[in-house]
Amino acid sequence: MTFVNISHLLKKDIFILVLMMFTVPLAGELNFYPVNETFRVSFGAPTFFFFLLLFRKMPVVLPGFLTGMVIVGFRVLLDQLMGENIDWTSSFQAHFSSFFYYFTYSFLFHLAKVNRFPNRPFIIGGIGITIELLSDLVELMMQYFVLGTTMTLAALNDMTIIAISHSFIVLSFFNVLKLYEAQSKERQIRKQNEHMLMLISNLYEESIHLKKTLINIENTTKKSYDLYKRLNGLKNGRVAVPIEEFRRQALKIAGEIHEVKKDNQRIFAGLAKLISDERFVDYMDVHELVGIIVRTNEKYARLLGKDIRFVLTVEGNHPPYHVFTILSIINNVVANAVEAIHAAGTITIGVDRERDSVAFRVGDDGPGVPPKHKYLIFKPGFTSKYDGSGNSSTGIGLSYVKEMVEQLGGDIALQGGLGGKGATFTIRLRVDRLTEEG
Repeated sequence: MTFVNISHLLKKDIFILVLMMFTVPLAGELNFYPVNETFRVSFGAPTFFFFLLLFRKMPVVLPGFLTGMVIVGFRVLLDQLMGENIDWTSSFQAHFSSFFYYFTYSFLFHLAKVNRFPNRPFIIGGIGITIELLSDLVELMMQYFVLGTTMTLAALNDMTIIAISHSFIVLSFFNVLKLYEAQSKERQIRKQNEHMLMLISNLYEESIHLKKTLINIENTTKKSYDLYKRLNGLKNGRVAVPIEEFRRQALKIAGEIHEVKKDNQRIFAGLAKLISDERFVDYMDVHELVGIIVRTNEKYARLLGKDIRFVLTVEGNHPPYHVFTILSIINNVVANAVEAIHAAGTITIGVDRERDSVAFRVGDDGPGVPPKHKYLIFKPGFTSKYDGSGNSSTGIGLSYVKEMVEQLGGDIALQGGLGGKGATFTIRLRVDRLTEEG
């Protein structure tokens, strides 16, 4: 799951970097010169500060380095396009110090770890002011060594006021952005809660009907057994009952079974409608899908009092897969591995794209499957797992998995570990049977 989150955040950071490299140079052209004819103060600095606050995983030194290079190149090119009587060397000398400003700014920002304080604006503001002043001093120092420019105490006061103004502007925009994100998240959570309440309400309604069918089945079972005993007594010549009464009882039982069937059809139709209404989550990225499986079985392992570590690898390019199909199959196999491990161990989940198919590999370092059970584990009702009271598992998990895999035109295989320890299940499924296009 950590891999998935980092990958997503890095993609977002790359987008921010590209936007920054376009925006900051343009914002830098809104400027004035409070100290000398080469030291400029612009809106590029607060814009740069704002973008640095948005990065999450990318080290901000890289954006600072690239932005500084782009800004120097942009300003030199702009001088040439404006037709000013200045050669390339002079233009570069006039603007080169800007690179050191932005690079120093990003380097100090990285050292201060400003993003540790997302909800403490005054600390961010104070650090921002300090970083900007130090970056200004580095820029002026480079100008002094190359161009011989000087700075006065009054100019330093102006730089301090400007740095404070920049931090105030940036934090104002940043807090507005945070407020918008919080309001947007609140609206999304409220909408999800309302949706969940409606879903639970509908499920509760179906559960009432299901409870009714269970009672009906129990009553019908009792009546069927009573009929069986009476028929058995008739066979032994101990009961004398007209055949018509038996016919009526059999007909009544058939009618009650028909009622149960109608109730089940109604429940099935209701559940099918609920599932179809959730079609926006029918297909999901494989990283998210396997992440759900890992989180679910981490909780299952804790519930069983086991210390199990999960290792996840995903290789190749994968389209969104059908949620319920993958969860039904893979989650069953992973749960089986959790049950197989005695107290502590490791479960590996690998997903690999193989041309037109996808292979799911679920391995564990548990006791393994004895050779005599290798061809029985997929049989309905077979189990080798018992709880502390001697109650066995239902034994329908792997048989269900095999049946589903074969219906999808795939295959499932079991491979034992070294020394008979551990087991790895490999499930291969056709991609077109798992995707929306398929």
